[in-house]
Amino acid sequence: MAPLLDERSRRRWAASEARMVGHGGVSAVAEATGLARRTIYRGLEDLEDRGSVGSDRVRRQGGGRKSKIAEDPTLLSDLKALLEPTTRGDPMRRQLWTSLSLRKLRTELKGKGHDISHPVVGDCLHKLHYSLQANQKVHEGSEHMDRNAQFEYISKKASSFLTDSQPVISVDTKKKELVGNFKNAGREWRAKGRPEEVNVHDFIDPKLKRAVPYGVYDINNNTGWVSVGTDHDTAAFAVNAIRRWWKTMGKKRYPKPKGLLVTADGGGSNGYRVRLWKIELQKLADELNFPITVCHLPPGTSKWNKIEHRLFSFISINWRGKPLRSFRTIVELIAATTTETGLTVRAELDEKKYPKGLKISDAQLATVNLFPHDFHGEWNYTIAPTSRRSEK
Repeated sequence: MAPLLDERSRRRWAASEARMVGHGGVSAVAEATGLARRTIYRGLEDLEDRGSVGSDRVRRQGGGRKSKIAEDPTLLSDLKALLEPTTRGDPMRRQLWTSLSLRKLRTELKGKGHDISHPVVGDCLHKLHYSLQANQKVHEGSEHMDRNAQFEYISKKASSFLTDSQPVISVDTKKKELVGNFKNAGREWRAKGRPEEVNVHDFIDPKLKRAVPYGVYDINNNTGWVSVGTDHDTAAFAVNAIRRWWKTMGKKRYPKPKGLLVTADGGGSNGYRVRLWKIELQKLADELNFPITVCHLPPGTSKWNKIEHRLFSFISINWRGKPLRSFRTIVELIAATTTETGLTVRAELDEKKYPKGLKISDAQLATVNLFPHDFHGEWNYTIAPTSRRSEK
């Protein structure tokens, strides 16, 4: 009906529908039609004012005030740049959220020359798939006093590398997945009454066990690499995934590397306290013959890791409702993940064995050519090739 109705008829039709629904009708119709609530309320006023029904005044097609986004083409890009250091997301959904307030963002945008109100900032956030999130009691303990400062440090370090056309990657292990004829969360379109049949119980198949997807996300090129492991999630497995990404994708995109910046969580196989992680990075730095800089996210902030909401979330969306019956299926579904913004992903199976529980002595750790940064050297450090040990 929309093409057949003018502006006045559309709002009055929406108002009549809202009136029939009763309590909550305006909100329901606004959500269903995409019309603004104030437009529906104006339609209700029109219905109450019978004398205005015969009015001939109708705004022509395309009339009215243009949106701020249409008037200011750089608004969204500048807003997105402000959000980068404070963005986090859910790897199982596309939704993002930020810790910055609308008024603070408005002040920052005005400093960049954008004349904008804070409600319009909220509209822009919705267009960028952000949502308003309340606090949720999940973790115990207090957050680190330098948490926000660490995010700012990572952002500045990444900007420096990107300005110099050097590689910046975000790495992490995705949720381990059961391999076999098991139910996978989500739904997909199928013929009515013909759902995919899977096992009633999710008992681990001893032959297949679990898949361990470790991802590498190239921030500058919007490309991803995922090594699907069949053994344990160890630091050796994590670094080997970075190695395979570089040999397969990285060195083609960065023919003259001066260094590599890796942003990673503070825990897990790539945690800042994991000695094997640093030993394996030393091996990789020696192979590549350039330094590797690592910046860890502060404890308890894994949701802010860019790989979570720029790569893993879309993989989860792509395979929702599809049973992960084999490792091959997992690799193919990951590799088929794309987005409207141009994300491309490559995935390969890693069938090497990675034993757990390897002990690294103080003497072995001392062989690592590690340079702690002045700011939180335990989180931020550079590992240089052994050939440059004299510089240490």
